[in-house]
Amino acid sequence: MSVPFPSDDGTEARLLAEATAGDNAPALSVTQLSAAIKRTVEDGFARVRVRGELSGAKRAASGHFYAALKDDNALIDMVMWKGQAARLAFRPEDGIEVIATGKLTTYPGRSKYQLVVESLEVAGEGALMLLFEKLKARLGAEGLFDREGKQSLPYLPRVIGVVTSPTGAVIRDILHRLADRCPTRVILWPVLVQGEGAAAQVANAVRGFDALAPGGPVPRPDLVIVARGGGSIEDLWAFNEEIVVRAIADCRIPTISAVGHETDVTLADYAADMRAPTPTAAAEMAVPVRAELIAQLATWRSRMTGAATRHRTLAGERLTALARHLPKREALYAPQRQRLDDAAD
Repeated sequence: MSVPFPSDDGTEARLLAEATAGDNAPALSVTQLSAAIKRTVEDGFARVRVRGELSGAKRAASGHFYAALKDDNALIDMVMWKGQAARLAFRPEDGIEVIATGKLTTYPGRSKYQLVVESLEVAGEGALMLLFEKLKARLGAEGLFDREGKQSLPYLPRVIGVVTSPTGAVIRDILHRLADRCPTRVILWPVLVQGEGAAAQVANAVRGFDALAPGGPVPRPDLVIVARGGGSIEDLWAFNEEIVVRAIADCRIPTISAVGHETDVTLADYAADMRAPTPTAAAEMAVPVRAELIAQLATWRSRMTGAATRHRTLAGERLTALARHLPKREALYAPQRQRLDDAAD
């Protein structure tokens, strides 16, 4: 039996809890209440898209990605499990505005709710440009874009490696231009140039060319061209990925980046030894014009022949001049003949 205590509002406060007649709401355990809240939240927000700025972004050793989405007035925690995080098309960093798609759930262990994210996208071109500048500054600080490390292009490469799509107009333009200027052996490493997996394929292709041994069954290129046609910043984003930039910067073979049109700029352009405004321009940079080379060789041959002729002519003139100063043969023989006559007598 409980002992009643008078309360400030006149009702009686009980010391021991006991069921009252007609009470159909039994006390829930903490676990039961947490589970009920979890079901309610997940049923009510089974799929949501949230726009916000990343804060506290970090990737755990397990591969899961944790961060918070915030705006001026609120903040919500988010988590992206390892499988989805591994397929991200960009490296999430603090300060980048994103759109997260997923479901809202609760975390009973801390009485918190959080967003379980299935996909994470950069919120518009403005946010993408901010990500571009952040990545450019970070990689630039490591010295990946320094001019001191750039290599000179070979004057007349015997083999050119091209990293691009095998079906696009880019490879046809490069081959056509090379054929017009100076026919050269080309090895194509086919890759995706846009979409999921494109950055990894481009990086593997550049590193693959660099790993070829001289004199092997597959010729090692003297020059590598990384090329793609024009497009939006989103279309060209694979060439801004860190793995592509590092592969180009580490390549021991001179590289030309020919990504997009003249106004398009990617981080691959900064990492390469030379930037070409278009893929066609890259082919023009790669080799000289064969007709001009033949004409130049003919000019050099003419100059060399002329120089040899002039040297021979000058040598003959000097010899003739010296010969004029030599005494006549009769003058040299006369005293000896006289001595011979005297000896005979």
